[in-house]
Amino acid sequence: MNQSSRLGAARLRGLTLIELMISIVLGLLVLIVAMTVLLSNRQVYASTESLGRLQENTHTAFELMARDVRETAGNACESNLPLINVLNASTANWWTDFTGGLTGYDGGTSSPGLGFGTTGDTRIAGTDAIDLKSAVNSGITIVDHQPASADFKLNTNAHRINPGDLVMACDFDHAAIFQVTNSSPGTNPNVVHSTGGSTPGNSTKCLSMTGVCSPTGYAFGCKGGEAPASGCPAADRWPATIAKLSMTRWFVGNNPRGGQSLYQAVLQNSGGSLSVVNNEVVEGVRNMQLTYLVDGTSAYVDAGPGVDWSKVVSVRINMRVEGEGRVGTDGNALQRDLIHTVAIRNRTP
Repeated sequence: MNQSSRLGAARLRGLTLIELMISIVLGLLVLIVAMTVLLSNRQVYASTESLGRLQENTHTAFELMARDVRETAGNACESNLPLINVLNASTANWWTDFTGGLTGYDGGTSSPGLGFGTTGDTRIAGTDAIDLKSAVNSGITIVDHQPASADFKLNTNAHRINPGDLVMACDFDHAAIFQVTNSSPGTNPNVVHSTGGSTPGNSTKCLSMTGVCSPTGYAFGCKGGEAPASGCPAADRWPATIAKLSMTRWFVGNNPRGGQSLYQAVLQNSGGSLSVVNNEVVEGVRNMQLTYLVDGTSAYVDAGPGVDWSKVVSVRINMRVEGEGRVGTDGNALQRDLIHTVAIRNRTP
């Protein structure tokens, strides 16, 4: 074989077995590195996504709950007004009892109308709950009040106050809570507060703090509260307001998907019939602990029989929120404990 033939044969020769094995090993190493980077990036993305959702859920929970806490114990006129509640059995339900403006329940104390359990919309044992009650001024004022006929004339037809609604009327003398027995929002400006009506109904149409309603009764918007049948003289009129009550409850409960969520219970009026509806706000809330600052003290305390709810000025919310998926470094879902302190606006000096 001549020289050129030997060179051609060498050029046609393939890889040896050792060379092939080395190539395969190097390829596997490159593939392993690529897969490791891919899986690491995937884990980082999942963790970042879970953390983002967790923070978003927490922000939503705190924002909505803080709004109710800030407005609690408020009335549409001014703070610390004397209050009369003429609803029948006003302390029988959490949503009819305005005493103190708010009420907290620690993890071992049941809340009226809401039991501990494992089914949907029931409260998780060991988690705290809070009832918040207020009447926020919506710009609806009282033009005239005829206590003998239990009739308010308001400044607009568009008052959105319906029969069955629980409302508060107030002026600079005192505030009164009652249920509306007759109204036609959008048609006329009159709102009636007679006895009876829907459940719970009013025990009396007398809205005087003293309970003395002869000969006519207390007239909101008239200085001294005594107005002749012809109406309050212009010289004796002063501002008076009427507003719907906002009665909300916040708690951690079981959701229908087998997890835990933060719930807001709200009082709903459907055709004059009142009921409490539990609305799921944020999922993944594993725990909520609430502490309270009482006016004149320096330390936050747990809910208990020794707390004077009428003097609570601030609420501290400690919430544990869990993200989606097992993306934590320990193989479990991400969890964060977040604290938010909310001052009660109506009790701020």
